[in-house]
Amino acid sequence: MRGGGGVVRLRTGKGRTTSQTNWLRRQLRDPYVIAAQRDGLRSRAAFKLIELDDRFHFLKKGARVVDLGAAPGGWSLVAVERVGSLEADGKGGRIVAIDLQEMEPIPGVEILHLDFLADEAPERLRAALGGLADVVMSDMAAPATGHTQTDHLRIMGLLDAAYHFARTVLAPGGAFIGKVLRGGTERELLEMLKRDFAEVKHVKPPASRKDSAEIYVIAMGFRGGEDAEDAKA
Repeated sequence: MRGGGGVVRLRTGKGRTTSQTNWLRRQLRDPYVIAAQRDGLRSRAAFKLIELDDRFHFLKKGARVVDLGAAPGGWSLVAVERVGSLEADGKGGRIVAIDLQEMEPIPGVEILHLDFLADEAPERLRAALGGLADVVMSDMAAPATGHTQTDHLRIMGLLDAAYHFARTVLAPGGAFIGKVLRGGTERELLEMLKRDFAEVKHVKPPASRKDSAEIYVIAMGFRGGEDAEDAKA
């Protein structure tokens, strides 16, 4: 592997397809990948959350945050700094990362190796947070199949599941952030979000690659509901 004149040249290694070589070349050139490595972040996806929060300011100091499908932890790392979960003044936030995959520990983050769809998941989360969440965020995506309609349905299924979980753990006034594929949120879910939140927007942060179909739904000002009221009890 050699770089010259700003161009990265890669040999097509044994067993490596042309598409894999092209992906690796793009990774090596990607300024967000380089910045993530420089700043000790776990993935370039961290910059998507940074850009979203810089615009909408949902990660406030002292907030209780849930990171669904958190591995490898890039979003949780951003949340640590923004909500102050390492601060010793008693005013910092709390962060719980949930994933079935193993994750390296993150100071200031409690990691639950748990299926968030399990019946006991909401109760375990509330116990870890010490109450209801101010923010539930999900950067989850199912493995791409290359078939646009199938990929859209799979990621929308994840978003729908993440939101139904969020409704059981969000405090009134809270925010929900989730990944969507271009084409937007399905009508039924979008209507539910607009009913349950004061503000709902679709946003593509600059760190999201231009050729990616992903966008994010930002729902803020949770109005609460029966699930949230039951969670307080």
